[in-house]
Amino acid sequence: MTIQWYPGHMAKAKREAEEKLKLVDFVIELVDARAPISSENPILHGLLQNKPKMVVLMKKDLADPAITTAWLDFYEEKGIKALAIEANDKKDVQRVVQIGKDLARTKMDKLRAKGVRPRAARAMILGIPNVGKSTLINRLANKKAAITGDRPGVTKKQQWIKVKKDFELLDTPGILWPKFEQEETGYRLAAIGTIKDQILPKEDVAAYVLDFLKNSYPDLLKERYGFSTYDDIMNAFEQIGQKRGCLESGGVVNFDKTSDVILQDLRSGKLGLISFDQPD
Repeated sequence: MTIQWYPGHMAKAKREAEEKLKLVDFVIELVDARAPISSENPILHGLLQNKPKMVVLMKKDLADPAITTAWLDFYEEKGIKALAIEANDKKDVQRVVQIGKDLARTKMDKLRAKGVRPRAARAMILGIPNVGKSTLINRLANKKAAITGDRPGVTKKQQWIKVKKDFELLDTPGILWPKFEQEETGYRLAAIGTIKDQILPKEDVAAYVLDFLKNSYPDLLKERYGFSTYDDIMNAFEQIGQKRGCLESGGVVNFDKTSDVILQDLRSGKLGLISFDQPD
């Protein structure tokens, strides 16, 4: 299955990001800590060229901490600056600022050596929709500089935002790539809420989540829903629907409501700390 989804505003955002890259000194690429590879945009590889970059693993508070540590080791081995953060943690946000200053220092030193009047370093923040860009920007700027929301596609245009005296940040709309060649990538992004719920059938996504939990986190499945394994996915839905009151008249389980419960439990962290991607 190939999942195609490329709204016009994203194509425009890609072009604008490419044009503005020459104005910035470094790039902050955001990925979801629960799925760093699935939420990494392959389009950005061709855009960034040789720009200094840091990778910020967002929403670490929802991810499996042991796997997050493995990801940070993975990036370090590749010589990529990376850190995992929770956007409401001031210490985590300050670490982003410090690494940004470190990345820009070489460029700033070169400008000073040429006699260029000192200026604030310039950064571009990039990532796929609903990865937490606007929330992080507001924490960096210490004010509501960007619109936030719990749905993809909230940021619609680019804007420059000052981060104290440390650097200026160019916010950009989330950019998705034209299609997901790997079916699993699409399901993982749908599960964590990166792509809109209308793109894939909710019941299919919820079923994917249950199967993943059965194979990778059976204890969490048992703790939340009372069973750790099952032979039939329909029976699993029936058990969860009955337990959580997702019933229609006559006591029939509503699978659509049950799917909502499963996905909200995952996205809110009520299912536990879960990571879908592991470094190879």
